[in-house]
Amino acid sequence: MTDNTEGIPAPVPRVRETKQAGDAHARFAWAEPCVWTKPMLAALEKGVKGGKWFSLMDKGYSPGNLSASFTRVKRNKGSAGVDHQTVEHFEQDLEGNLQRLHQTLKDGSYVPHAVKRTWIPKPGSREKRPLGIPTVRDRVVQTALRNVLEPIFECTFAEHRYGFRPGRGCKDALRRVWQLLRQDHHFVVDADLKSYFDSIPQEQLLQGVEERVSDGRVLELLSAYLNQGVLDGMARWTPESGTPQGAVISPLLSNIYLNPLDHLMAGHGIEMVRYADDFVLLCKTRDDAERALTLVQAWVEQNGLTLHPEKTRIVDVRERGGFDFLGYHFERGYRWPRDKSIKKVRETIRGKTKRTNGQSLSCIIADINPVLCGWWEYFKHSHYTSLRHLDSWTRMRLRSILRKRRKLKGRGRGADHNRWPNAYFAAEGLFSLLQARSAAAQSLHR
Repeated sequence: MTDNTEGIPAPVPRVRETKQAGDAHARFAWAEPCVWTKPMLAALEKGVKGGKWFSLMDKGYSPGNLSASFTRVKRNKGSAGVDHQTVEHFEQDLEGNLQRLHQTLKDGSYVPHAVKRTWIPKPGSREKRPLGIPTVRDRVVQTALRNVLEPIFECTFAEHRYGFRPGRGCKDALRRVWQLLRQDHHFVVDADLKSYFDSIPQEQLLQGVEERVSDGRVLELLSAYLNQGVLDGMARWTPESGTPQGAVISPLLSNIYLNPLDHLMAGHGIEMVRYADDFVLLCKTRDDAERALTLVQAWVEQNGLTLHPEKTRIVDVRERGGFDFLGYHFERGYRWPRDKSIKKVRETIRGKTKRTNGQSLSCIIADINPVLCGWWEYFKHSHYTSLRHLDSWTRMRLRSILRKRRKLKGRGRGADHNRWPNAYFAAEGLFSLLQARSAAAQSLHR
């Protein structure tokens, strides 16, 4: 992220700007080429009759699309679903499996398996988040379906939506937030949609898809996915709302459902930055923030969703307290990792630096360096004190290991800083966040 705020585009309701086929091909270079030919991309730019797309199912079950979809599923790895078939097992008879999928999708006999529900820890919390794991065959079909639908809806998405979109990510959203804060948008509506993925009204979601897609078989397939059974331990049930977290198609569907909210905010001149269901509204006055919150509350209520009453609030970032967004904390003109982000990285490093670790120091450092490097890449724009504290804490963990090997008790402290000074760990190759920051600052001034 940079602090440069010049030339920032105002929110616009649509990303579509180019009209020529060559421009369309360049802008949709990420689209699956075996589905989206040049004439189809040109039609995306010019628009289709009635604004709706017909006859898409054959693109979904085409052998080329299914093969490309498996390649993506394999790259993303992932666990086996309720049928216990792993990606490796599926690949052993890849041609036969893809042919069977092609045939069942073509003749209409394809039926999705139940989704295996598992529970994963929430960073910095005792709560757990539900995760749905479809079978490999269903992930392949969902990916093929997404390859067909994503370009159609990408044309309609608001400019400042960043989650699960080609060529966009968390850093882009964070950069936009920082730019707006520097432009005196000091009043922030920190919004939280309660259990969003599990509470999306399915009928209204399908209506949103139908606004752009009129292929009945595609709509039936989407409906089948929304009504998949869920296997949670020994219990099996069918959800009446929501789209399962973990399903390949879920991020696209969740973006489609919130698309009207994005345009509502843009239409009222409200700066909204959204990543999936996590969003903030940035305003220059408290009155504007209160108006924005009222608009959001009304839309959310009308569309079957719920704002978390305790987590949704208006914040003046010039005062103590601030707000969290995508792992960062923003407050009084500064930004640093939120507490949960610090806790998560410490838990990871703690697991690799137990005092009973029998590896050599160089091996331990080689194990934790990728963690520190990855953390630095995301949090490099933090205030330096947060980087210094994590550097210091990591060296303390390593000194504790060295103390243990000298049959000393407790963690690294006192005289240990003379026995094993910071330069000692630097010589062993330990990645330093502060040194990385200093090097980055020097390169900017060259």
